[in-house]
Amino acid sequence: MHNFTKAALAAALSVSATMTAAQERFITIGTGGQTGVYYVVGQSICRLVNRGTAEHNLKCTAPSTGGSIANINAIKAGDMDMGVAQSDWQYHAYNGSSQFEGDKFDNLRAVFSVHGEPFTVVARADSGVTTFDDLFGKRVNVGNPGSGQRATMDVVLEAMGKTSDDFALASELKPAEQSAALGDNKVDAIIYTVGHPNGSIQEATSTVDARLVSVTGEAIDKLVADNPYYAKAIIPGGLYAGNDADTETFGVKATFVTSADVPEDVVYTVVKAVFDNFDRFKGLHPAFATLQEADMISAGLSAPLHPGAEKYYRERGWIQ
Repeated sequence: MHNFTKAALAAALSVSATMTAAQERFITIGTGGQTGVYYVVGQSICRLVNRGTAEHNLKCTAPSTGGSIANINAIKAGDMDMGVAQSDWQYHAYNGSSQFEGDKFDNLRAVFSVHGEPFTVVARADSGVTTFDDLFGKRVNVGNPGSGQRATMDVVLEAMGKTSDDFALASELKPAEQSAALGDNKVDAIIYTVGHPNGSIQEATSTVDARLVSVTGEAIDKLVADNPYYAKAIIPGGLYAGNDADTETFGVKATFVTSADVPEDVVYTVVKAVFDNFDRFKGLHPAFATLQEADMISAGLSAPLHPGAEKYYRERGWIQ
């Protein structure tokens, strides 16, 4: 009898374990390179979601990816549930413009925006580069294809009537590789659309004498005036070695996006995990320290809000 009871109990336990496993839902969040803030955004959201797995049965992973455009394409293909993308690429994907011309993603949905991302240029002090125009004829890392920064660089060049052919070298290194290339004198300057302070730029400015370069002028003023997803931005002085003065540039927002195909309860659970633990979230990276809920549910969002996000924001009284 005793053995039978043990066997029955074991069988019952294994059935209940199977049922629990069956109810678990796995979600994947697309991020960016491991040295960038997108990776931290995805990992941070997953950390908060996974703290509550016992209650809601959602399990979250956030692998490193190629960045904004790669994430949007993966969400569209159904390979990822959610992802981080620059506000400009959210706009273009939803409206079928720029790189998404003829490939409109009607089902793209906004969830919230995160930190601001200034378009950042870092040049070796010995390169003689002090303005953006000085980059022409120099060796510049324009970024890997599929990344938001590469696409934004292309937009900036077009606005200036230039192409990457105007550089002596236009390398396509990923964010994780570019600081070392700057330090090793393989390139004169690197480009990054990223939240600050950033580890990769800290590495670049501490291994070699390097300067943040202002990105200003008529072409930039026009870009900002003509496009709702761009805004003027300042990188505060004192964040990086040898860069005590503020740097003027322009930028985008990091935004968190999903698809209309992802169920309402899943998105609601993810949003709730972040905003119910907002102080904890803000503590997970210095770029999050100044985040405010009111900005996050409106700024930089051009696709419609996902119903799951909308439901949570209504419950909090943040939207009508």
